[in-house]
Amino acid sequence: MPETVLFVNAAVLDTAAGVLVPGQRVLVRDGEIAAVGADVEAADAKTVDLGGKTLMPGLIDCHVHVNAHTADLSGLGDESPAYVAVKAAIELREMLHRGFTTVRDPGGADFGIHDAVAEGLIDGPRIFFGGKALSQTGGHVDMRPRGRSVSDDHQCCPGLGLVCDGVDGVRKAAREQLRTGAHHVKIMLSGGVASPTDRIDSTQFSLDEIRAIVEEAQAANRYVAGHAYTARAINRGLEAGVRSIEHGNLLDESSVELFLEHDAFLVPTLVTYRRMSIEGAEYGLSQANLAKNELVLDAGLRALELAHNAGVNLCYGSDLLGGMRRHQLDEFTIRGAVVPAADVIRSATVTAARLLGEEDRIGRIVPGARADLLVVDGDPLADLAVLTDPEAHLKLVMQGGKVKAGALD
Repeated sequence: MPETVLFVNAAVLDTAAGVLVPGQRVLVRDGEIAAVGADVEAADAKTVDLGGKTLMPGLIDCHVHVNAHTADLSGLGDESPAYVAVKAAIELREMLHRGFTTVRDPGGADFGIHDAVAEGLIDGPRIFFGGKALSQTGGHVDMRPRGRSVSDDHQCCPGLGLVCDGVDGVRKAAREQLRTGAHHVKIMLSGGVASPTDRIDSTQFSLDEIRAIVEEAQAANRYVAGHAYTARAINRGLEAGVRSIEHGNLLDESSVELFLEHDAFLVPTLVTYRRMSIEGAEYGLSQANLAKNELVLDAGLRALELAHNAGVNLCYGSDLLGGMRRHQLDEFTIRGAVVPAADVIRSATVTAARLLGEEDRIGRIVPGARADLLVVDGDPLADLAVLTDPEAHLKLVMQGGKVKAGALD
C-alpha cells in the first residue's frame, strides 16, 4: 500500500510556470498528492525533510519502444514473445530508475505488458500503448526484404507493426488495435530509417486511408499518432486529423502553421539519430539503414528550434532501440542547446501529459494528481545535467505513492 508521506523543506518545481518554489510541503496520501503549500500538516504522515532538494513530477517519454531490444527490427518479429517480454520488463525497470514514471509506446507494447505494469507484476513506467503500428505494403513497418512475399502479422508476433491496405483494410486494422484497449493508433505517414524497402521522402497511405483511421480513432475517443519526416508527409497527416507527429525532422513553415491551426503535437526524437550514427551498426542497423539516418540526422535540431519559436506543442521522445536505450535522458541535453531548460522540462511533463489526456493527473505537483515524484539534488532549471546523471542526482523515484528507487530517509 502507498504510504502517507509529508515532504518538508522541498523546492517544488512548478513545471507549468517554469519556476522553483522553495520552502514547500507536499502531502502524499492514497497514491495521490493531497496538499501543497508552506503550512501543510498531517499528524498521520511519515515526515521526510528534503533539505532544500528539488521535488518534481515524474518524467514522461512520449516515444519509446519497449519491445525493441535490438535495432534489427526485421528480425524482431521472429523472436519468442516470451523472450521479448522478459527483455521489455528489464528495460521498463531501467526507464523507471531513470525517472520516467510514464511512457507512451507507439508501436510494439500491447495490453499484456501494460497490464503487467498496472497490476504491479513488474516495475516500470505507466504505459500508454498503441499496439501494433499500421503501415501500408512497403511502408515503414513492412519489414520484409524485397524477395519475401509472405507477411505474418499475428498479434503474438513481437514485431512493432502490421501491414494493411485500402480503406476497409485500414479500418479493420485500427479497430483491432482499439479492441485491445490501445490508447492511440500509430500510423506511418512516411518512410523511415530502420525499415528495409521504403524511402525517407515517400508519403504513405492515401488520404482516404488516413482519414478512415482518424475516423475510427475518434469514434473510440482516441487519437492518431503519425510517423513522418518531410513537410509533405507531415502536412497530409495534420490536414487529415492526425493528433501527434512523431519525429518531424524535415518540417517547414507550412507545417508549423498547421500544427498551430490544429493544436497538434510534435514529438521530436533527436537522440535516436545521434546514437544510431555512433553505434547503430553495433545494435543491428544495416548500412542501408545508416545511410537513411544521415538524411535526417542534422535537420532535427533546426526543426525543433523552428517549432519551439513558433509555439508548437512539443513533447519529449527518445525512440531509442536496443542497447542505445541507455541514452534516454540525453534528449534533454540535445534539446537544451536550442530550447530553454524550463521548456525542455515542460515537454517531458505538462505538455506530454496534455497529449496523453492526463493533464490533471500527471506532469505537475498539484492536489489531485498522481504521486509520481522525483527528488533530485540540484536545480534542473539552472542545469539540465541534473536530470541526465541519475546516479549522481536522482535520490528518489515515487510512482503512485510507492517508492520505486531510493529511500524515504
